Amino acid sequence: MKLRVLNEREVEQLLEMPACIDLMDGALRALSRGDAVLPLRHMVWLPNKAGLLGLMPGYLGEPKSFGLKVVTVFHGNHDLGLPSHQGVVMLFGVETGEPLGLFDAGAITAIRTAAASGAATRALARASAGDLALLGSGVQARTHLDAMRAVRPLRRVRVWSRNEAHARAFADREARRVGVAIEATRSVEAAVRNADLICTTTAAKEPILRGEWLAPGAHVNAVGSSFAGNRELDATAVKRARLYSDCRESLMNEAGDFLLAKKEGAVGDDHFRGELGEVLNGKVAGRESPDDITLYKSLGVAVEDLAAAHFLLKRAAETNTGALIEWSGTA
Repeated sequence: MKLRVLNEREVEQLLEMPACIDLMDGALRALSRGDAVLPLRHMVWLPNKAGLLGLMPGYLGEPKSFGLKVVTVFHGNHDLGLPSHQGVVMLFGVETGEPLGLFDAGAITAIRTAAASGAATRALARASAGDLALLGSGVQARTHLDAMRAVRPLRRVRVWSRNEAHARAFADREARRVGVAIEATRSVEAAVRNADLICTTTAAKEPILRGEWLAPGAHVNAVGSSFAGNRELDATAVKRARLYSDCRESLMNEAGDFLLAKKEGAVGDDHFRGELGEVLNGKVAGRESPDDITLYKSLGVAVEDLAAAHFLLKRAAETNTGALIEWSGTA
């Protein structure tokens, strides 16, 4: 038996954003139908809290996939010019459990997270939405720019970062790459005023996006915080919005944006409208009015990684991409 191995460059080459948006749409539909097994992620912190090891196992019924993502998160890596998320996605055979593939997790995470936001935007944002605010200037800001371009025609793009130089560099670099003018702003408020698409992709622990700044009809993809004690949105932003997520259990246990707003008494559990997959399956209502503010709280779940890995394994075989390794103990 041979194991297929794909590095970062090869994953980026094969996992194109439009295809990945459709993959995330299908995986989240399957999750909400109950066609998946998805334990909460398990995290092991270093004693000094400088970094953690995250374990995300799962099973997805369509496409039939079984595996695990193992990823380290070191936010201090940004200052060293290194990626904050590093690891592997491992795919196994569903029938006999043999290892099938080993793929770079950083690239998969960067693409599939933005692709899930793309699926959410396609389902929840106004059809005319096209004024985009990106909060953050890292990898997720770049992939979210690609995802938003894939589902809505962008007429204006603004970017904000805590480091103004990073925002300017992002605006210059990405404008050349995608052929769309991008404005770097000095404040979050300036970035999001009148925006109808907002993506928060920061490592903030305290709110950076205030609800009073949200325009009627805006759609927000809240991506950066996936810990119960961290948030990017204040309680007012959560309260003003129709709230959806990729996974109900993850939201109730890991989403600081929601949990801290709930702790402050701004919202209750009944404020959660439903999973994105339930919206896509027609079981839960999405946007009901042009002036509704919609909020997709992304936690990132293993079925998204499995759907991407299943696709990558097939595409790699078709294109003869990556390395094939003889795996000991297999026939």
